Amino acid sequence: MSDTRFIILGIGIIFAGFIVIGIFGPQFFGSTVESEEFEDCFDYSEDKPPVPVDCEEMLQGKIVLFGLVLGLIVTGVFTLIKGAKGNWDQNVKPEDMVGPGSENPKDSDK
Repeated sequence: MSDTRFIILGIGIIFAGFIVIGIFGPQFFGSTVESEEFEDCFDYSEDKPPVPVDCEEMLQGKIVLFGLVLGLIVTGVFTLIKGAKGNWDQNVKPEDMVGPGSENPKDSDK
């Protein structure tokens, strides 16, 4: 895979991490406040009254989500570094060059 593709892939993976935290994160913010301030956690739904739940279970879900997001972002940063440190696509051997100005005998036949 070329280096430019690694950079694009890294940016995409980091962006996916932020999208995941943006979509699934807000449901865990309320549980954090409930567990720290009130020591009682409730599961809220639109069609039922609030149901008491164990705060530890809700916080474990939060840890799993943040672990997933952290994994995505670290993977994206690693991919970015791999793309930035590699040999760039512009470093092409003279015998592999094609197009005008190349000394490749295959191009002169056309």
